[in-house]
Amino acid sequence: MNFQQLLRVAAFAGAALALTGVPVFAGQVTDRVRASGTVRVCIWPDYYGISLRDSRSGQLSGIDIDLSAEFARSIGARLQYVDSSFASLVDDLTKDRCDVSMHAVGVTKQRAKALRFSRPYMSSSIYGVTTRTNRVVRKWDDIDQPGVRVAVQAGTFMEPAMAATLKNATLVLVRPPLTREQELESGRVDVFMTDYPYSRRLLDNAEWARLIDPGQPFHRVPYAYAVKPGDDEWLKLLDGFVKQIQEDGRLLIAARKAKLDSIIMK
Repeated sequence: MNFQQLLRVAAFAGAALALTGVPVFAGQVTDRVRASGTVRVCIWPDYYGISLRDSRSGQLSGIDIDLSAEFARSIGARLQYVDSSFASLVDDLTKDRCDVSMHAVGVTKQRAKALRFSRPYMSSSIYGVTTRTNRVVRKWDDIDQPGVRVAVQAGTFMEPAMAATLKNATLVLVRPPLTREQELESGRVDVFMTDYPYSRRLLDNAEWARLIDPGQPFHRVPYAYAVKPGDDEWLKLLDGFVKQIQEDGRLLIAARKAKLDSIIMK
C-alpha cells in the first residue's frame, strides 16, 4: 500500500470518526510529510536491539531501524533520523523536532497525557541487572531491602514503576552522560532496572553482568510508536502500518534479526 492509498484509508477513517461525533483534526503532520517527502523519525541511539548506533562506525541497527525504513518506504518518503531519548521524548514530538518516535516507547499513563500511541507491537517486563560478584543482590527479593541502591534510567517507564514499588531500597536516577552500567560497575549502585531488550545488551556483551529475573511478569508494559496529539490522520497511517507488519510477517522477521521475537505482539 503506497502513501496515496494510505491517505485514502486515513481519510475514510476520519470521515467515519466525524460521523460519530468524535473530533477530527487536520492532517498537519501528514501534509508536511507529503509536501517535504521526508519523514523525521526520533530514535534513542543507545537502545540495544532497538535503535543502537555503533560508536565506531556510526551505523544504526535494531528492530526499529529496520521497521522505520519499512515505514518510510510504505509511504514513499525519505527517512531522516533525529536523536532523542526517553527524557526528551515529549518535547521532541510536541515541538515538532520529529514526526514520530520509533524506539520501542513504553505506553504509560503519564506519557498518554501528552502523546498518542499506535497499536502496540512488543511488550516487556522489568528485569534487574547486577554483577556476578555482587553479594547484596542475588535474587529478586533482595532488591527492595534497606541499604540497597537501585538505579533506573531517568525518563524510562522503569522510573515511575520502581518509585511506586520500592519501600525500603533507595532509588537512584541516572542521567546522561552517566550510564547505569558505569554506576553498577563502580559500585555506586547494587542493581539497575531495565527491560528485556536492554538486558540483552549486557548479557550478550558483558561477562560481568548477571540478570535478575522477577520469576513472573513484573510491570509488563506494551511498546508502541508515539506521535503528538492533534493529527488523527497521521496516527491512522501509523496504525495501518503496524497492523500490516504484524499480519504480513515483517515484524517477526525484524524481531528475529534483533533476537526480540519472544516479546512481539501479533
